[in-house]
Amino acid sequence: MADEESFRRFVAERSPSLLRLAYLLTADRSAAEDLVQNALVKAYLRWKRIETNPEAYVRRILVTVAADEHRRPHRRHETPAETLPERPGADPFAAVDGNVRLRAALAALPAGQRAAVVLRHWVGLEVAEVADLLGCSAVTVRSQTMRGLDKLREAYGVRDDAHG
Repeated sequence: MADEESFRRFVAERSPSLLRLAYLLTADRSAAEDLVQNALVKAYLRWKRIETNPEAYVRRILVTVAADEHRRPHRRHETPAETLPERPGADPFAAVDGNVRLRAALAALPAGQRAAVVLRHWVGLEVAEVADLLGCSAVTVRSQTMRGLDKLREAYGVRDDAHG
């Protein structure tokens, strides 16, 4: 069961960063948790075939599933709880939750711009990698990133003469 053990290690080590990425892509905690869960199930089913860079593979699943979810009409019938259950360990959302203004500004971006900005500037991927993940051209990634950053600057009241 070496494959299962390597998957367990991967989940233990990389879940917090995958959850942060999912949260930035969805702008919603419960949707992020669902997204990571779905991505990890898909990855587990293919784990024996994932030979190199499993994090990139799972990241691609996250982006793809997030885009698919964004296109579907939402049929969730959830009722918010009065209080949230305690979570053991460090809160993977803490780094993002620390800046409510940034979180709100990211949530206001269209999904494509949010994904491009998050993947380029939070995850640190190159334009070609983001284009591959999002299934679009490098020109589209640059355009979506530029527009998203312009909207973030506007939300923060920052004027950048080079960009507007």
